[in-house]
Amino acid sequence: MGAAFGTADDGDLFADAAARRRAASDLDVSPEWAWARQVHGAEVMRASAPGVQGEGDVLFTSERGLPVAVRTADCVPVVIHADDAVAIVHAGWRGLEAGAIGQARVALEDSGHVPRRAAVGPAIGPCCYEVGDELRELFPQSQSMTSWGTPSIDLWTEAARQLEPLNVWQSDLCTHCEPHFHSFRADGTSLRQISVAWQ
Repeated sequence: MGAAFGTADDGDLFADAAARRRAASDLDVSPEWAWARQVHGAEVMRASAPGVQGEGDVLFTSERGLPVAVRTADCVPVVIHADDAVAIVHAGWRGLEAGAIGQARVALEDSGHVPRRAAVGPAIGPCCYEVGDELRELFPQSQSMTSWGTPSIDLWTEAARQLEPLNVWQSDLCTHCEPHFHSFRADGTSLRQISVAWQ
């Protein structure tokens, strides 16, 4: 049982099978991963085999040895572990507002798996995530300020709040200002780092 939050240095683990095999070997997991066609929503898919599962932003599996993965470049990757299952979530502000994390927890619980702990990976931090008032007001408990003094949202805090009362580990690494991460906000990149979880 585990989780790993990747960086830009890993390469394209979705499209590059050789890079994924190297990463999988380092993690001691299968190189055959389950993926979602991400759409910034809260749709949940249960993975029972590798490959693209369909459109959605939450994957969960109770298949031992089947890694589930998401791609991010400022959005929040979230992993939720149960005793015999794992869920992974791709959650930007739209996913957080739509309840993607809550849907992941419900999917685990409805399938008989009690969530035990969670992890929040690298995402754009409140230091850099400048937003307008309309968006900021959607998250009244997670409002913050950028490092240059303008309104922002703390996506890390919002994700952790939605995971309560689970024990939550947070990376607190900002994909916008920390090196070695892809950031759509920084340069409009189409590249993504990969987060993967398994049980």
